[in-house]
Amino acid sequence: MKTFARISWLFATISIFTSLALMIVLFYLTPKPYSRKIVAWAIRLSLFFTIDLEGEEDPEAQMFLLNHQSDLDIGITETITSRDLAWVAKKELFDIPFFGLALKLPEAISVTRESKTSLLKLLKDAKDRLEKGKVITMFPEGTRSTKGKMLPFKSGAKMLADKYKLKVQPIVLMQTAKYYNVKDFYYKPGRIKVIYMDSFVADRKNPDWLNNLRVEMQKVYDDELANNPSHR
Repeated sequence: MKTFARISWLFATISIFTSLALMIVLFYLTPKPYSRKIVAWAIRLSLFFTIDLEGEEDPEAQMFLLNHQSDLDIGITETITSRDLAWVAKKELFDIPFFGLALKLPEAISVTRESKTSLLKLLKDAKDRLEKGKVITMFPEGTRSTKGKMLPFKSGAKMLADKYKLKVQPIVLMQTAKYYNVKDFYYKPGRIKVIYMDSFVADRKNPDWLNNLRVEMQKVYDDELANNPSHR
């Protein structure tokens, strides 16, 4: 069983990287952001994932904040919205050959952790992407959390949302690490649920809104887990 799971994981990983190569080619041939949407759907279909949506996307949202468990999360998000997403990712990912190019071409935003200079660059780059009509999209945990408990949210999301008074929509992804986990060399097809929470305008006068949001997102996650045995 373990051998089969690893073979399946290898198939999934090859499919993902092949699709990234396709995205780089399509970037020069199709209008933005279609190259990413086509590739995200190719990954979703080739890996036999279906998505259950709860709630509705706010067409006026300027920032999406999501919990992060798996390398599938970006592809999943790209397939549930037609919006042009500007992903925020750590700078180290941009330095990886091939993968970094797949981030740079669609104007993802790089961030260096614990760097004040990088935060200023984040504000500048985010303003540019917002003016281009993109939705700033972030994993505020800053890294994957695979144990069902969201990690503390980084302050960059709050600083950015407060600065530009952004309309923020939280999105909860359910159990994506259960289906694709790069550290455990594990993959299986399945049905993934995505929950749109209510959007709100960031209030810089409330210093705790990001911490409170983490609590609210965790509650949505825990309630869904408790009430839907298929996630376990």
